[in-house]
Order: sequence, then structure tokens, then C-alpha cells
Amino acid sequence: MGVQGASLMTTFKPGPETSRAFRDALGQFATGVTVVTTMTRDGPIGITANSFASVSLEPPLVLWSPAKASSRYKYFENARHFAIHVLSCGQDRIAAGFARQWAAFDGLDVTRGVEETPLIEGCLARFECELEVAYDAGDHLIVVGRVFRAMMGAGDPLIFSSGRYGCFAQADD
Repeated sequence: MGVQGASLMTTFKPGPETSRAFRDALGQFATGVTVVTTMTRDGPIGITANSFASVSLEPPLVLWSPAKASSRYKYFENARHFAIHVLSCGQDRIAAGFARQWAAFDGLDVTRGVEETPLIEGCLARFECELEVAYDAGDHLIVVGRVFRAMMGAGDPLIFSSGRYGCFAQADD
């Protein structure tokens, strides 16, 4: 069995002159889609992020990585409490809203958690976190949160690949 598309592979060294190609190569990795929310002095804000990963089961730790160039970075770099919402298939409007706006909460069922953290109802999973530690990582910050409450629903995840949202489809056997 051959690898589909292998003959179309291009090799390059990541750097300033190949930044678009590097970004496109990273985009070949399909990820889940999350919205991270926190409460600030300016009110509730959220941001769409696909840089989410589990870190540890004991203690329960997860991470995400906001871009330093984001206008919302200053709110998340020191946030003591935040919630990570895993979006389900069909919630691409929510993802797109928070990718463009700080407060795309209009029309959403939102409750409040610890420190008034906005909690979006109806997502596939949610992790309420307290900041454990943050690490400088180039043009991003790696934020590790200790999960103190989690919830999950049923459904298929929203995914992101090559600049587009989509839904998970089972492969035929």
C-alpha cells in the first residue's frame, strides 16, 4: 500500500522566507477546535484556539498556546482562571465568531464559573482550569492549566485543517 500524495512532497527549511509553506505544512495536521474564555476587568472574552492538548491525568493538566501577537494575549497571559470549550460538529459559527471578536457571546447560552469565568453551554466538552504554569515558547505562550472541573456531552468534534472547519467522518473498513 503506497502513501497517497507522497510524490507531491516538497522539502524546505523553516524560516522567514518559507513561513507560509511552514504554516501550510502545519495545517495538514487536523486538530480539534476550542474556545478559551476568561473574565477580565474589561468583561468576558474568548478566543478560538486549536493548540489544545492533554498533559497529565494525575494531576489533571491540559495546555493551550495563545499567540503573543494576538490583541487578546494580554488578557490570557496572566489569567488565573479560564475555561477551555471543545466544540462539536456544527459549532463552526461559534469558532469563527471568537476567531474574529473578543466577545462573541451574543446568542450563546453562557453561565459563570469560578471568578466569573464565562462557560459556554452545549459544547462537546469543557475544562475549567486554574493556571498551573506558563512557559515562553517563541511567538506563543504555553499555558498549562490544572483542571478542577470537567464536563462532556455526546457528539462528533469540530475539526480544523488546511484553513477550514469540518467534521470527523468514520473511515470505511
